[in-house]
Amino acid sequence: MTGGRCETELPKRKSIRLPEHDYSSPGAYFVTICTKDREQLFWDMRKAPHDPVGAAISRPPNETPLPVPLTAEGELAGRAIRQMAEVYSGITVDRYVIMPNHVHMILRIDTDGDGRLIAAPTVGRAVGQMKRWVSVRAGRPLWQRSFHEHIIRNERDYREIWNYIDGNPARWTEDRYFTA
Repeated sequence: MTGGRCETELPKRKSIRLPEHDYSSPGAYFVTICTKDREQLFWDMRKAPHDPVGAAISRPPNETPLPVPLTAEGELAGRAIRQMAEVYSGITVDRYVIMPNHVHMILRIDTDGDGRLIAAPTVGRAVGQMKRWVSVRAGRPLWQRSFHEHIIRNERDYREIWNYIDGNPARWTEDRYFTA
């Protein structure tokens, strides 16, 4: 102890990003963002139908139908995701789903017709801005510190992820992020 402070070093967080990959390069990315402490903030279970897995609520075309209505925080998350393309030219969200305590999306960084990169941020910057926007409007921090991403490498990988996103609400109780 020096000056009343402990000099024990905290463990360093290991980066899960590929060190050689440029996360502003054109391509598609599967992104998962969890709420802080995996708190179930986004589905309004008080308004769930009797059979929430069998029911579906109609959502915008690029969002997976949900079995229950979204809370105010869930609506904020959906709005922020839909606005990502407006905030950052060159970024689109091809598909997404808002689960009770996490969000999945296929985020795409595009090029112009000549193959040049459209001015776009990194995946991390776009996701970080979206998380901040939602938390500020919710009036409190909602998200865990980081996020998980997977570089989508081919059409088969893309289709499997698209189908996973579409089927995720019906499999909520078997989901790896499920908390009772």
